[in-house]
Amino acid sequence: MIKTLDDKEKTLLLSSNYVGSLGYLYKNRPFVVPITYFYNEEENNIICYSAKGQKINALRKNNLVSLCVTDIDSVNDWKSVLVHGTFEEHTESTAKALLHQFSLGVKDIILRKELRDLDFISQFSSKIHKDEIPIIFTINIEEITGKMRKL
Repeated sequence: MIKTLDDKEKTLLLSSNYVGSLGYLYKNRPFVVPITYFYNEEENNIICYSAKGQKINALRKNNLVSLCVTDIDSVNDWKSVLVHGTFEEHTESTAKALLHQFSLGVKDIILRKELRDLDFISQFSSKIHKDEIPIIFTINIEEITGKMRKL
């Protein structure tokens, strides 16, 4: 049976995972890419970072974005949430604080779920070249929908 997730179930799915599929538009075409994220429940946003490139260029031009997070055990046992929101880029001290929150949050999720105690962001997220400054951004959540199937 397919069921709509309630708010608590949607929040639990978002907060207990750290990899999702980011959807955005670029040159009138949809793109979906994997991304490491941290759900900041207090601020009701998603914290992410990226190197410069197509994704950031696209988000700067069209700030509408989606993030899909799924837990799939089998074809008959899955949960999925879809976040719709807007991209917001951050700089300077705000960016540093968000990246720190992202790092601590994701490391905590990995410790709880995978029983691995990691030291560095590069152990669980995209590597950025040493001379490159990461782009820190949030997805300001406008709507979260969710479904599940369990037989």
